[in-house]
This record gives sequence, C-alpha cells and structure tokens, in this order.
Amino acid sequence: MSLELQCFIIGDQNRLNSSVMLPVSEKIFKYPFNMSLIHQVVSSYLINSRQGSRSQKSRAEVSGSNKKPWRQKGTGRARSGSLKSPIWRSGGVTFAAKPKKYNQKINKKMYKGAIKSILSKLVSENRLLLIENLFLEKPKTKLFLEKLNCLIALNKSMLFITDMIESNVLLATRNLYKVEVRDLYHMDPVSLVKFDIVIFTKKVLNKIETALI
Repeated sequence: MSLELQCFIIGDQNRLNSSVMLPVSEKIFKYPFNMSLIHQVVSSYLINSRQGSRSQKSRAEVSGSNKKPWRQKGTGRARSGSLKSPIWRSGGVTFAAKPKKYNQKINKKMYKGAIKSILSKLVSENRLLLIENLFLEKPKTKLFLEKLNCLIALNKSMLFITDMIESNVLLATRNLYKVEVRDLYHMDPVSLVKFDIVIFTKKVLNKIETALI
C-alpha cells in the first residue's frame, strides 16, 4: 500500500479551502528510524559550525620592517637579524597558537540516511505538514498568523521550508520567535529536530524526493 500525505490548500481569505492526498515515497517517509545515525549527523553538524577563537602572530605575520637593526659586528651588542624576532618586545610568538579546526566528516550516504530518518519520524508523529504554497499579499504579521491559525495551534514552534522565500513572508515572520522560514538549500538536520512542527510546500516535497531517492 502506497503512502500518502495530506496537502492543505489555503485560500485568499486565509481559510482552509480544501486538501488533497499526495503520494510520497515510502523509501523516504517510511525509512527505518535510526537514533544513533541522527545523533552522529547532528553532532557533526554542530561541531563543524564551531570556530576557534585563539590566534597569535608568528614572526612572519607581525607587521614591521625586515631591516637588520644594526650591523653584525663591531657594536658590542648581541647580533640580531630582525625586530620581529620572538626575543624582542612586540615581536612574533615562537609557536603561535592558531584557531583550532573542529571538523568531523560525514559522507553523503549517512547524511541522506539521517534526513530520511528524521522525516519518517516527523510523519509518524504527525509533525510534518504540507501546504500548496506560502504566499502573502502584504507583509503583515497578522495575516501570516491568520493563515497559520487555520492549520495548527500557535503555541508550537514551526519551521517553514519553501523553494524560494517570498519577501512579504520574510518581513511578516521576522518578529515571530517561534516561527522560522528557510529555503530548501538552508534546511539542515538540526533545524528539523529542533522545531515542533515542520511545514513543507508542495514544490519542496518534490525536490526532496528527487534528491533523496
């Protein structure tokens, strides 16, 4: 038996006009749930987003002249070749500390498996919704909330994934701290796990199926 998801169509008056059942791939939305794989991919995504903060300058990076301070012999002073030497004040550091690189590689097969596992879990828990499109005539938060209210209760955090973010939608949702709108290319496993409800447009659903199958 093929899997179908309900796609809601919201009219111009911000009312739920109708809904249609869309056939979806069981290879994605009935993928076996793998908690350890999701944990590994989410952890690596968070680790890769880290940036090291420590940074010192070596003698090659210190600004200044490369001129020899004085001649090699005849002054009675110790020989010196550069003011950037670590033994001088304002010179470079001998073993300069550099930002640590936090990189953890995840191959494509694991990443796709984690995304499919998350999506199948969202479907099984009724936390994934489909809408025909996401469009507003005016950049008004009130209009967006009216459109949203006909779908689900407003006390939950929601992530909207669209193929292209419309300017009115972006402006209307900027001050809603429980609502976030992203395009498909900025969808990541952390955001899919973080929000209570995930809402796809119909075009996004088609593109996800093409990419993950």
